[in-house]
Amino acid sequence: MTGFRLTLAALSVTALALTAAPAATAEAGITDEVTMTLAKDGTLHVVEKITGASAGLKRTFTTRTRFDDDNDRLYQIANVKGGTLAGDVLTVTGPSVEYDIKGAVTTSGAVEELRWFAVNGWNQPVTKATVTVSGPGQVQNLSCFAGELTSAIGCTSASMDHTGTQATFEQQSLASGQALTVIVGYPKGSSQGAPILERRFSLTSAFTLDTVTGGALAALLVLLLGGIGLLYWTRGRDARVAGHEQGPASSPVQNGHFAPPDGVRPGQIGTLVDEQADVVDVTATIVDLAVRGYLRIDEQPRQTYDAPDWMLVRLPNAPVNALLPYERALYDAIFEGRDTVLLSQLSGSFASHLGKVRDALYADVVKQGWFARRPDTERTRWTTIGVALIGVGLLATVALAWFTTYGLLGLAVVIAGGALAIGGQYMPAKTAKGSAALAHTMGFRQYLFSGELGEVPEQHRVELFSRYLPYAVIFDGVEHWSRVVASVTGNGHQADNLYWYHGPAEWDLSKFAGSMRTFTTTTSGAISATRQFRSL
Repeated sequence: MTGFRLTLAALSVTALALTAAPAATAEAGITDEVTMTLAKDGTLHVVEKITGASAGLKRTFTTRTRFDDDNDRLYQIANVKGGTLAGDVLTVTGPSVEYDIKGAVTTSGAVEELRWFAVNGWNQPVTKATVTVSGPGQVQNLSCFAGELTSAIGCTSASMDHTGTQATFEQQSLASGQALTVIVGYPKGSSQGAPILERRFSLTSAFTLDTVTGGALAALLVLLLGGIGLLYWTRGRDARVAGHEQGPASSPVQNGHFAPPDGVRPGQIGTLVDEQADVVDVTATIVDLAVRGYLRIDEQPRQTYDAPDWMLVRLPNAPVNALLPYERALYDAIFEGRDTVLLSQLSGSFASHLGKVRDALYADVVKQGWFARRPDTERTRWTTIGVALIGVGLLATVALAWFTTYGLLGLAVVIAGGALAIGGQYMPAKTAKGSAALAHTMGFRQYLFSGELGEVPEQHRVELFSRYLPYAVIFDGVEHWSRVVASVTGNGHQADNLYWYHGPAEWDLSKFAGSMRTFTTTTSGAISATRQFRSL
């Protein structure tokens, strides 16, 4: 019986040993003995003695943590011995490693706090870890946390020696990747250490609106927009304000003949008034060339659903050498060596010449002394500067938003650039001579639509009222003046045609107003369809 009991006991011990063996294997890991010394300059020197490690021992340092809503806290590791550091990963090559850390100290009230993840990120379990910390002053407080990096669970033990200058921490059984974080407080000013902060980008903080940023934004906007206003005041205003110089309307009729104010042609007036050589100026010039005897406009017969069309006919013996450069450029663009051309053909045939017409118009208003510089060049210059300023503002916004909280200041530059790009359209300024010519032009417009045309001899009415018509195109009065022209002939009676405008069979001057309205609209459409004037 006694022998049976001994045998049973031996079997039980054997079974317990076999059961305990896997558990001991599962708990196998390294022992990490850490010594940390905080120097007066704030550098933390660390020495780790490691035992029980298997091959391929590595540690991944935690070098970035959240500091506050706007910043991350960085820990910089340098002077590594006993291993190789690649990024945040340390590969251990010896029984111990050494390294220095900057950024582990921060001030909180009257205490200077050292915080470091003394044991953290090992790829093998840590069966036991001890940490000894020495510093440049008396320990004011200490604490430790074990487990995950954000754990609030205290470590196995934390104590200080009897002198109060050394703190000791201990932790049993840390799984791979878990951390032992130690915190030791010293009197403020014990070292020169400070946290290393890196601003964390967020749209909310990047475009913070507070007293400082709001005041700076307002001041910058006032400065930039005020500067643009001053620029317009000094560079963009006409030399004299035409509205203040406009006198009473005066008759352009002299001895029964038409004499426009200052001899200004319709295309010149259009460019002078709106400072742009656009489609209406070209349309009015075509009508003007017809009225003055350089070409004839023949309306083509059509069926009910046909699109209207006109034949432009070159008149022989016309004094083309007397034309102004922009008129000659347009005349040549229309005919190109031919004697007749359909209006419907112009949208494709003289597109390449329209740039020359426009350039000649701008050159003409400068030659007349109405502008010191070409209006288109002036607009392009300031608009380009405005667009460039927008680009600078966008780059400044990105840079300020990324590195600071003053992103709103970059937006102020963008706003100013937009204002300059738009305001650049108003930068062409008339000279004193140009302002005077505009005043006379506005007086002529007033006369033209006053209805008080005086006594015009019947023999001069067709020519005189026809000469008014191109100017009416510029002033958007085609309907009115077409009816005036259609109401009279050389002898005061209705006729089938004008000397410069012929209609098809069964057509008479009672239909002239509708025909002219359609002609000007179609001509402007044909010009607008060309490449050079597509944006107008």
